[in-house]
Amino acid sequence: MTLRVLGFAGSLRKNSYNRHALRAAQGLMPEGAVLDIYDLAPIPLYNDDVREKGYPPEVQDFRSKIEAADAILFVTPEYNYSISGVLKNAIDWASRPPGPPLAKKPVAIMGATQGLWGTVKAQFHLRQMCVFLDLWPVNKPEVLIAQAQNKFDAQGNLTDEMTKKVIGELMVALVAWTKRLKG
Repeated sequence: MTLRVLGFAGSLRKNSYNRHALRAAQGLMPEGAVLDIYDLAPIPLYNDDVREKGYPPEVQDFRSKIEAADAILFVTPEYNYSISGVLKNAIDWASRPPGPPLAKKPVAIMGATQGLWGTVKAQFHLRQMCVFLDLWPVNKPEVLIAQAQNKFDAQGNLTDEMTKKVIGELMVALVAWTKRLKG
């Protein structure tokens, strides 16, 4: 049986380093696992008045994809020392009842930035959110892609071998963690 990971980047920009990192992770999955990429662009802004009338089709699709996945990969940029509004909005939709699909999912986190700290603050905030959301994050390795502009080529391909290595290690750790939790 193939283990399915659902990954999404908290950036909508076409040439986002986080979207590039997500695609790189897709190519670094261990045998027996696949990474499906979900684009968060169609998800509307969270509005509880809308939710009370029923989830919009785009949100229902997103929630269904999460439910069907064995594990989740968050790829987060760092905006103002935290996660992006795009990612927060998606999490808000996916964390509401009934049966929030994020609950009890194994999760891995990584992120890329042009700065020196590689999304460390955004990832810390996301890890704090994992407690309330009842997500089960992989702790190591941490993938903090600093100075991303030097690690991807003009076509968005990851060229930095050390970053490839650590992303591959994270994917192996996520798959192993997921299998362990599934018992």
